[in-house]
Amino acid sequence: MSETPPNATADFDTMARDIAEVPAVEVIVTVAVNLMSAAAVKLGLTEEGDQYKDLDEARKLVHALAGLLDAGATEISSFHAAPLRDGLKSLQLAFREASIVPDAPGQGPGEKYTGAVFG
Repeated sequence: MSETPPNATADFDTMARDIAEVPAVEVIVTVAVNLMSAAAVKLGLTEEGDQYKDLDEARKLVHALAGLLDAGATEISSFHAAPLRDGLKSLQLAFREASIVPDAPGQGPGEKYTGAVFG
């Protein structure tokens, strides 16, 4: 049987206090930026290029980002939402460009939430 180390509870309590001090807007924006960054890597848009390119993974990340922005946009204000939406659109367009077999309009990653994306 494994036992929880005595300092694990203290670490969890510290983490809970730290996260309690972070405004929800900051958490949502941070998660969105992390999804954007991961999607960019999976689309091959980083310096490493195609080394980490995986369009199936990119599709999932872009779709999750679109869902988060759709659900959270009213909560984070247009000041925060507008640049995130611009980034999302850029990722959606990059996905279309990278895809060998194009999705039908409105069927690309995240387009369930954003509508069809065109250049």
